[in-house]
Amino acid sequence: MTGTPEKQTSTQPVTVKPALYGKTLRELSAITQELGLPGYAARQITEWLYKKHIRTIGEMTNLSLAHRGLLESHYQTGLTPPLSESVSVDGTRKYLFPVSGRKSRFVETASIPDRDRVTLCVSSQVGCKMGCAFCMTGRQGFQGNLTSTDILNQWRSLPVFSEVTNIVFMGMGEPLDNLAEVMKSLEILTAPWGYAWSPKRVTLSTIGIWPALKTFLEQSGCHLAISLHSPFEEERLRLMPAQKAHPIHRIIEELRHTELGPQRRISFEYIMLRGINDSPRHVRELARLLHGLRCRINLIRFHPLPDSPFESSGEQTIASFQQDLEQKGIITTIRQSRGMDIQAACGLLSTRAQNTKAHE
Repeated sequence: MTGTPEKQTSTQPVTVKPALYGKTLRELSAITQELGLPGYAARQITEWLYKKHIRTIGEMTNLSLAHRGLLESHYQTGLTPPLSESVSVDGTRKYLFPVSGRKSRFVETASIPDRDRVTLCVSSQVGCKMGCAFCMTGRQGFQGNLTSTDILNQWRSLPVFSEVTNIVFMGMGEPLDNLAEVMKSLEILTAPWGYAWSPKRVTLSTIGIWPALKTFLEQSGCHLAISLHSPFEEERLRLMPAQKAHPIHRIIEELRHTELGPQRRISFEYIMLRGINDSPRHVRELARLLHGLRCRINLIRFHPLPDSPFESSGEQTIASFQQDLEQKGIITTIRQSRGMDIQAACGLLSTRAQNTKAHE
């Protein structure tokens, strides 16, 4: 026997049905209309997907058997469990997820418990285009955008998804570089027909991309975190190449002229780099740059990367930096480093090794 039939079978293309999960009410309405289902079927599907948390189309029991069969012949729910889980000594968990429709592509997600809160850090892209010098994801380069299915699946497919109290778009990728799918995810999380979360439970972190940021501010009530890292234009450019196209002074001026509402929190992320951005002159320039803007600053320790020239500022320097900013009238916090031992801390998420290994 030559084994030819087996070889031919293994090379046949596999058709993957599109996912219902991660679709908005508008998209589901278009699907049900195309399939000839009743007009109310779209809302029934959102109830099953986002309220009753089913995993299969067969569980949608208020749809007729014929309609369920029709849906199953064209679609799947699209929920995919994580491939692996790592647990830190501090309770942080890191999950590895496959990317739907992208063979041998993966993303990482971090779950961070803190007393009565569990914050989930989700990814929006495989890798990242921004190339920030202090970020492991940036070293990976860019392999593609995630769909809203992939983004929300990082939460929904966790065994303990119901325990998550907050979601932050601070994982792999630049969320506003994948605007359409991220906005769909936010809509599903916060819409009455979706999960109906308060927007105050969700934060999006960005380097600041205009006009995508304008769209986010106008169409969402979620909190905003902007990666700042230096108040000086040339210094920020050396750390963050995207500064050239998206200068921080322009972003801040746009924020000054945008109606943000009293409930929306604006924060600036600031990684503390020894001898680079941690001096008194940086405090003075930050105070000048942010003067009059209702915001806060989160100071973040730099987490070492292989062959990186950077070191984290010392603990005393960070504490003094915080105190000096507070004296300037800026609310300033020092973020805890979590998940260091499993490479889940800020700036460390990367799936370059998994992607490379899968292609060998």
